[in-house]
Amino acid sequence: MAGFGTRSGSQHSRGGSPGFRFTLYALVSVAIMVLDQRMDMLERMRYALQALTYPVEVVVNSPLAAWQWLERSFASRRALEAENQQLRTRMRDLEIRALRFDTLASENAALLGLKHSVPPVAERWLPANIVDIELSRLRQRVLIDRGTRNGVFRNQAVLDDHGVVGQTMSVGPWSAVVLLITDPEHDLPVQIERTGFRTIAVGTGDPDALALPYLPANADVRAGDVLVTSGLGGVFPSGYPVARITQIHRSAIQPMSRVLAQPFAHLQTDRAVMLVWFHPGSPAGPVQTRQGQLVSGNPAAQPLAPPPPPPPAACAPPAKAGTPPGTAAASAAPAPSTAKPPAAVAHRSPP
Repeated sequence: MAGFGTRSGSQHSRGGSPGFRFTLYALVSVAIMVLDQRMDMLERMRYALQALTYPVEVVVNSPLAAWQWLERSFASRRALEAENQQLRTRMRDLEIRALRFDTLASENAALLGLKHSVPPVAERWLPANIVDIELSRLRQRVLIDRGTRNGVFRNQAVLDDHGVVGQTMSVGPWSAVVLLITDPEHDLPVQIERTGFRTIAVGTGDPDALALPYLPANADVRAGDVLVTSGLGGVFPSGYPVARITQIHRSAIQPMSRVLAQPFAHLQTDRAVMLVWFHPGSPAGPVQTRQGQLVSGNPAAQPLAPPPPPPPAACAPPAKAGTPPGTAAASAAPAPSTAKPPAAVAHRSPP
């Protein structure tokens, strides 16, 4: 019994008391939080770990990439010619549409009397290949092969040829993680194109569905309505296609409607996406705010001067019969006031 008590005491003394270990862990936790708050230490560690794990991700994805390369290499000539013809037809259609839009923009600028045409919204763009995907009920994210070496930054807009894909979440030197619009943590300010009603589209964890939980039950919304970006939030400009409403469920006892929409972007089949840089001087660009205030503005803009008041209309009463004209005019004119206005008396300097 004595030996058993001695061994247990020695083990307890070597391990330390629970209170001492709790105090030590608490101090270490507080120190890490202070360093992360002031020196952004955890972000730097995450940046370094992402740079170290990128070669491993490339090696893991190499067999799939090799198999895809073999499939593309052994594709038949007829299929390639048909695809090229389809792409040429689509390119001509897009060129015609772009020419029409440029013509309409020039005419609008001339009609509005603008000196210079409005700058384009997109300043430049960069294609990126999808290296890895993670599509589950809790996480909807993809990994692309572009990073800070290519000028990519956090919360950058990501699109494809059909609509909005998402925004960059964390950026490394050679790669970046894109948070898809269907991720449960993603909220996107949108606008119903038909009515202009603004709301928020929330990810559901399903790559084929977005939810609109903040629409009231009496909102003017129909199946088939198109959702576009509203320009709020500081990430996406206004007018980019997001999704199409597919399901509407209204209840007499619920104040909100249950509305689902299907994204235009092909989130499950995309192999490449587009990173976009928007022109900071464009009126249609995203509005960036910080703590409820605009990040930048135009200090040269001045409020318009109010229009001058209209002159008072002369409304003299008609002269009575038998009354001379001079007498009627004198009686219509108001008598001069001899009292001084209070403001003049109040602001008069002493003699």
